[in-house]
Amino acid sequence: MDFGVGYFPTHDAMAPGDLARLVEERGQSAVFFAEHTHIPASRDTPYQDGQELPQKYWHTYDLFVALTAAAAATSRLRIGSGICLVIERDPIITAKEVASLDQLSGGRFEFGVGAGWNREEMRNHGTDPRVRMAVLRERVEAMKVIWAEEEASYHGKYVDFQRIWSFPKPAQRPHPPILVGGMGPGVLDRVLAFGDAWFPNYGEGVIERIGELRARAERQIDVQVLSAPADPAVLQRLHEAGVQRASRWIPSGPRSIVERGLEQWERAIADFAGEGA
Repeated sequence: MDFGVGYFPTHDAMAPGDLARLVEERGQSAVFFAEHTHIPASRDTPYQDGQELPQKYWHTYDLFVALTAAAAATSRLRIGSGICLVIERDPIITAKEVASLDQLSGGRFEFGVGAGWNREEMRNHGTDPRVRMAVLRERVEAMKVIWAEEEASYHGKYVDFQRIWSFPKPAQRPHPPILVGGMGPGVLDRVLAFGDAWFPNYGEGVIERIGELRARAERQIDVQVLSAPADPAVLQRLHEAGVQRASRWIPSGPRSIVERGLEQWERAIADFAGEGA
């Protein structure tokens, strides 16, 4: 099992490139950046049992700008979106950004996708929350066509275009791994329909649902877990369940705060591996 970190790349914390370089130097296999284009001030959609929403949610750099900085600062590290809010993005533009980043990084991009949770944020981008999962599926399907075909066409209810040319194509063929985020009741259907991997946040029921996914899958489906706790016992359970990579959110802040978060994560990994004191 590999290990990685998640990070909110905010303008008032350790810069994306510096963070990625540090993560690579310390032996992690991947870094995933969160995305929110904005946070509506209304705050009608509750956050995690009514908790106050941290300011980092509306202080992040643009996802693909931050990932490009991370790619330029590293040579081995896998870089990914954790997650890209596809329902808030034009699929033709996003397909171009994904392909460009994958080319410029030498094929190191992992495309975590999802619909998000903030309904006002979705509406501000013109997406009706009631149909967000159908929009997500069509936009991902449309991007796959753009990446795979010299002259691409797609005709759906929410995405429709006829005969377009779009280059470059991704370095990874036919496209970077598509990691489908979410823990909702229909998430495994989405993973099986258009994903290469399931990418849930760690929580109650994840292990059991990994077993369900394996039983239903008729092709290779990987599992990566985001927000894994720094707990060797949990890492052991994830390993036994066949998880490909476990990643943990590292606090956004200056280098000293980031390093403390990394050290805690590294101690858990070492204990899991039987190398602890």
